[in-house]
Amino acid sequence: MAAPEHVVIIGGGLAGAKTAESLREQGFTGAVSLVAGEKHLPYERPPLSKGYLAGEASFNESAVVHQADWYHDHDIDLRLHTRATGIDRAAHEVGLDQGEPLRYDKLVLATGSLPRTLPVPGADAEGVHTLRTREDSDHIRHLFGPGRRLVVIGAGWIGLEVAAAARGAETDVTVIEAAELPLLRVLGPQMATVFADLHREHGVDLRLGTGLAAITVRDGRAVGVELEDGERIDADAVVVGIGVTPDVALAEAAGLETDNGVLVDASLRTSDPDIYAVGDIANHDHPVLGRRIRVEHWATALNQPRTAAAALLGGSDTFTELPYFFTDQYDLGMEYLGHATSESTAQVVTRGDVAGREFVAFWLDGQGRVEAVMPVNTWDVLDRIKPVVTRRRAIAPERLADPAIPWEEL
Repeated sequence: MAAPEHVVIIGGGLAGAKTAESLREQGFTGAVSLVAGEKHLPYERPPLSKGYLAGEASFNESAVVHQADWYHDHDIDLRLHTRATGIDRAAHEVGLDQGEPLRYDKLVLATGSLPRTLPVPGADAEGVHTLRTREDSDHIRHLFGPGRRLVVIGAGWIGLEVAAAARGAETDVTVIEAAELPLLRVLGPQMATVFADLHREHGVDLRLGTGLAAITVRDGRAVGVELEDGERIDADAVVVGIGVTPDVALAEAAGLETDNGVLVDASLRTSDPDIYAVGDIANHDHPVLGRRIRVEHWATALNQPRTAAAALLGGSDTFTELPYFFTDQYDLGMEYLGHATSESTAQVVTRGDVAGREFVAFWLDGQGRVEAVMPVNTWDVLDRIKPVVTRRRAIAPERLADPAIPWEEL
């Protein structure tokens, strides 16, 4: 395969910036163009719901991937505040909302996700917020403070992290969640209960198994919510955190194969051999897990670009890293490695003090193999536990739970 002369990357988040970085690290000397829709330098998004949202870290230090001079020094054609409008696969061109089309030899899609919106009356009112951009985080942070009332719709990762940051600023917080527990689909009932207890202990009014009828509006502005049972909860603002959808509009319009994201092979190549996809949009044929997964977390955006860059430069690399994510809420810090299927959430084994929130949880499949592991307030053990997941061997639950057995002996 002839080496490409021009690689175009669409997406100004962590995945896009890391793709440009990986190309240069792997010796690519051709042209690299990075098309970023926002006006900011490419940045990563976890700080938007963690340290930056809580006012504990600056945006530049916590979120920006590279400073402006890095792109200049590495000869990256960075197009800020520029959106791709279409992909002409036959002509190998990307249309832009300003300037001439960019011709490419290889194209990498890193378009990320879009927040889901609520299908209820009042959802488009002023004072209803989602969290995806720096501006979103800035607006939400300005809602916090003593005497302020915030309603959060959705008890997933974003909703709970917003609630924790708001409570840290002494905001009154009510969380509305349709499921019987927060994070139930991801963690299952045993571990979901840990997070429910955590938030209630910190003063969150957690309304579980509760449907939302409408966002109440006065003079065009949200002033609270109405539940399905008719109860009304007053608020100064509403934050909607009900998940995201992969931003596949460009891929679909170009005729690439999509299904819950852009379908990619083990090397992150799409149905077009000259186009790759990384990050939130990549529905990846994972060679270790033996199934397709699409992961909307920081580590995927961080690590997939290295494989995509190597593959589009002619290598045979495949992406084998296990999904990883983390959260910080109040005094709870957690890491999660692996990918437990929904059927596995009932088979949870723990080692340590669950009530004291200092433990490790394991998810087992039907054959006793560990699919995922989650250390909670237990540090410097993840690398030692990782082989328990990657080697795909059955382990007796009592061995996993026994603190007398060193991790390496598992």
